[in-house]
Amino acid sequence: MTATIKPMELAICVQVEELPEGVFLATSDELPGLVAQGRTVAEALEIARDVARKLIDARREHNEAPDLPTATAQRNYTIVVAA
Repeated sequence: MTATIKPMELAICVQVEELPEGVFLATSDELPGLVAQGRTVAEALEIARDVARKLIDARREHNEAPDLPTATAQRNYTIVVAA
């Protein structure tokens, strides 16, 4: 019987800003090197998730895993509502 390894989920705070060119730039103070650009906020966040995964994997290969909090059952989200 083999044990299944559940992947760890990390919580990374990402800031997204709209650039004058009309695209969205996602960065993170918690994970230096994370930079992603998309046509929409959702696309920028999706790309940022992929970039974060690659950065974390690369750092683990060099025994430099970032010190990031793990995600818990409770998560905080920000929603934007037009009013």
